[in-house]
Amino acid sequence: MSEEEQKEDTPVEEKPQEKVEEVASVEEKPQEKAEKKEETAADLLGANIEQVKVRKAKGSKNISSGICFIVATFNNTKVSFSDMKGNVISWSSSGKCNFRGSRKSTAYAAQVVTQDAGRVAMSHGMKEVLVKVKGPGMGRDSAIRALQSLGFSVTSIVDVTPVPHNGCRPPKRRRV
Repeated sequence: MSEEEQKEDTPVEEKPQEKVEEVASVEEKPQEKAEKKEETAADLLGANIEQVKVRKAKGSKNISSGICFIVATFNNTKVSFSDMKGNVISWSSSGKCNFRGSRKSTAYAAQVVTQDAGRVAMSHGMKEVLVKVKGPGMGRDSAIRALQSLGFSVTSIVDVTPVPHNGCRPPKRRRV
């Protein structure tokens, strides 16, 4: 009887172990795949973060000085940085910085817009800036102050607002 018990016990013991091993191996495979997917995603994200670099403007490597154009209208503020030839390096506007409606024309929006475009220009190596301001908007002064607070050395400030010499008839005045 002991032989029969051993024979019966042996196959019985082997079969559950095989099943357990199969179940365990099946359970491990999805975990391994899930782990691989997570690692792959982490690797991809890590690789993208390292590889993300600021694009150089039209093949130029390092730009030490440039021009900052500030267009401050009654409804919006736009800022663009270019090299001395006029090739645009970076730009930003109130709408790009998620300001909507009447908030686009505020002085704070002009400050945020200037900082946004200025950081990209600084990453290209720009340090000296010639500022050209156009328009009657509220963001004129705050944009220039934001440039100075970023660390740009402002060489000169020029007002290039177009003034008509009695050209077109202006729109009718508001009566409030």
